[in-house]
Amino acid sequence: MINKAFSCCLTLTLLLVSVLANAQQQDTESGAVNQFFRSNGKIYVIVGVLVIIFLGIILFLINLDRKITRLEQREKNNP
Repeated sequence: MINKAFSCCLTLTLLLVSVLANAQQQDTESGAVNQFFRSNGKIYVIVGVLVIIFLGIILFLINLDRKITRLEQREKNNP
């Protein structure tokens, strides 16, 4: 169960990194909103908030997986 959660988190992390890298490459020249955020330095705040939210989701999923595994173990031991 933990291996599934770990592989899911790893996949989501790689997806997030690839999306962020792709967003950095595509919008470097155009987009009024993007230029606004870059000129004020707010793009790093946005990326930071997204990373914090993503890490919170990952920690929640890992905690939930551990609780479910514990309940499954209890069910196996007490039929």
